[in-house]
Amino acid sequence: MGDRAVLRVGHPVVTRAEIRPGEGNPSPRGPVPRLGRDRTHGAGGMHCRCTRHQQPFTPCAICFSVPPCAPLEKGFGKPEDRSTGQNTSRTGQEAFMNRAVPEQKRTWTTGTAPGIFPLLGHGIALYRRPLAFLNSLPAHGDLVEIRLGPQRAWMVCHPELAHEVLMDPHTFDKGGPLYDRLGKLMGDGLVTCRQSTHRDKRRLLQPAFRPSHVAAYTDLVTEEAEAVCEGWRTGRTVPVTDAMMTFTTRTISRVLLSDSLDDPTTARVRDCLADVVRGLFVRTVVPIDALFRLPTPANRRYRNALSRLHAIIDTVIARRRRGPDRDDVLGTLLTAAHGAEDADGDGPPITDQEIHDHLITLLLTGAETTALCLAAAFDLLARHPAAERRLHAELDTVLADGRRPGPDDLPHLVRTRCVVSETLRHSSPGWLFTRVATRETELAGRRLPAGATVLYSPYLLHHDPASFPDPERFDPDRWLPGRPTAEQRRAAMPFSVGNRKCLGDEFAMVEATLALATIAAHRRLRHLPGHTPKPPRPAITLGPRSLLMTCEARPRTPSPRTAGAPRTSHSRTAGDHVVDDA
Repeated sequence: MGDRAVLRVGHPVVTRAEIRPGEGNPSPRGPVPRLGRDRTHGAGGMHCRCTRHQQPFTPCAICFSVPPCAPLEKGFGKPEDRSTGQNTSRTGQEAFMNRAVPEQKRTWTTGTAPGIFPLLGHGIALYRRPLAFLNSLPAHGDLVEIRLGPQRAWMVCHPELAHEVLMDPHTFDKGGPLYDRLGKLMGDGLVTCRQSTHRDKRRLLQPAFRPSHVAAYTDLVTEEAEAVCEGWRTGRTVPVTDAMMTFTTRTISRVLLSDSLDDPTTARVRDCLADVVRGLFVRTVVPIDALFRLPTPANRRYRNALSRLHAIIDTVIARRRRGPDRDDVLGTLLTAAHGAEDADGDGPPITDQEIHDHLITLLLTGAETTALCLAAAFDLLARHPAAERRLHAELDTVLADGRRPGPDDLPHLVRTRCVVSETLRHSSPGWLFTRVATRETELAGRRLPAGATVLYSPYLLHHDPASFPDPERFDPDRWLPGRPTAEQRRAAMPFSVGNRKCLGDEFAMVEATLALATIAAHRRLRHLPGHTPKPPRPAITLGPRSLLMTCEARPRTPSPRTAGAPRTSHSRTAGDHVVDDA
């Protein structure tokens, strides 16, 4: 055990120096645990001092009873034979200690959110002030009942409960209002499918997003990032959100299809997504289908946007079928549709509808979330000049010759990756997700019926001051190597956790890091005069949807590598986190 005994959390620690051999204890072989005077068997053995209460006591020489102030771990301080010094009562001592000091089980709190409107439930609060509503829920418990329209649902407000839900996908499966509505857009793709079919779908698509493949995409990413900002002129207004959507749509389309979508198609995808994500959100928080069958302008825009997106995907697939085979994601899907087995040798053929569902899922999730993350990063950097200066200092050092970053630069873009990680914590695009209980179960001591909707919010968990002190402050230094605690890593889940963790999490991190480095190395974006931060408009994803900024040229000032950013030898060390949702 060394010189220090390992005790359960919350109890005093005793060291060898605090235990003095006494009368009747000839063995010098090591420390005997802090024990107390047993009123039944009498004193003996050794004199000890409790480090919490600073009171001397003498252990019982027969049963080694343990006072409440000094619980011990199993296996430490077993009674010894007084003549040989050998342990003589191993199992009995451990059994006694297990009985004497039972493991503490956490007590969860549950409650119900106030302000339930008839028929609409908490839908009004979620739509009008979603973030304020989320932040109000932990005051009512670790698991809080809310209403989505007339339906009961339970919001998880503690990271450990979120992990309990996400690490048990057989009990808490994809489903609920969000995924029921997403199914209209993505069909039975990787994001929306149930657990029973998830494994085969993920195995089919995983090879394209393995770390070894991600490194090969660096030139593609930086080329598209440079292209999207080359037309920005000093002093001109830049539509940042639209530019980032153009960048991510062209990038993910090249990964999936080898060719990027042309500019008119990219613009159509961007415009359709804007209508779809808003429509999906209101259908999630007020899941009353009759309301959305009405011929209102908003309902017509939503249906038309869905139709146009599906038509774009069908056109892309039809064009590829007429052309040569290519080694990309669509090529893998078409090969699987022809009856060929997957890389592991046992994949079943997939249908044309599955090809469509996989492609639209990867295209839309790969474009929307990363674009909002980058737009939010530029917005936050403009509001935090100290963090921006540290980022620029790193870029001037790592990319001193003005070149685009490459795969060998990734291990050195420490602060750049930290900016991305902190943006994902502060303004996570994926901010609200649902699961459905497949059977009657218990969560936080509360019995939930089969079919119950359970929600978790990365935004809520990332803004919990118990996990992240001063959570509203944008501080990329939180993620410098060695800074984040185990609890913070566990609470950070912008890409979910478990076997439904986002398929392209590392690709998204590399894409955002390289794009930020490529653009920020040569451009500085400033808010327009009179700009005031506004709450983000609620949608199925969260972020600045119409951000306009002014472009400034950024003079390069080479600085030494001691610009404050620790060096790391691995691209995943900086900004590392436990990072839906696939």
